[in-house]
Amino acid sequence: MKPYWVDVSIPLHEGMTVWPGDPPFQCVPNTRIAEGASSNTSVVTLGTHTGTHLDAPWHFESDGAPLDAVDPSRFFGDALVLDLTHVDTIAEADLPREQLPPRVLFKTRNSAIPLESPFRRDFVAIEPDAALRLVDDGVRLVGVDYLSVAPYKQPNGLTHHHLLRAKVLIVEGLRLAQVEPGIHAFIVLPLALVGADGAPCRAFIGPMERNA
Repeated sequence: MKPYWVDVSIPLHEGMTVWPGDPPFQCVPNTRIAEGASSNTSVVTLGTHTGTHLDAPWHFESDGAPLDAVDPSRFFGDALVLDLTHVDTIAEADLPREQLPPRVLFKTRNSAIPLESPFRRDFVAIEPDAALRLVDDGVRLVGVDYLSVAPYKQPNGLTHHHLLRAKVLIVEGLRLAQVEPGIHAFIVLPLALVGADGAPCRAFIGPMERNA
């Protein structure tokens, strides 16, 4: 079978869903050929956690590493996609008994939410006990299919803290509806922002391990 790559990123466009309180995405004209300019250019305004994005440890940890200090080798490699479309929240008991690999992506019912849907507070997220299990298993990157790895307004931000204190990278806002469970090639490419708490990403799922 020929290799394939599936874009699992959220398209960036005006009016897109953002986390409550985050700035809206905007892409406005700067210069236009139709108005006599030599080229078309635009000005983009967005938050660091707009659409599909990566959380660096500094996002929740005052002494955590900013994005440019993160080892970029973790942006490339295999990832286990777990199908948890049957759960309303991801607890430790929902995880496989065997040790988890270094990179894990969670496919839930979130991936079936239309891209144009208003913000949903009832999205499926990772509970603190599951986050601790991920850390204990040596997971180094976790991906989820909504705008936060933690439940909405989780007290004390425990899920983020458990993961980011352990230097586990978090990718939020993946779209995994068309992805089969199993081990896939996975690439996530955050913008190269210096000193940032995170950045929007382009993310791709590649061939399953059996087809690689």
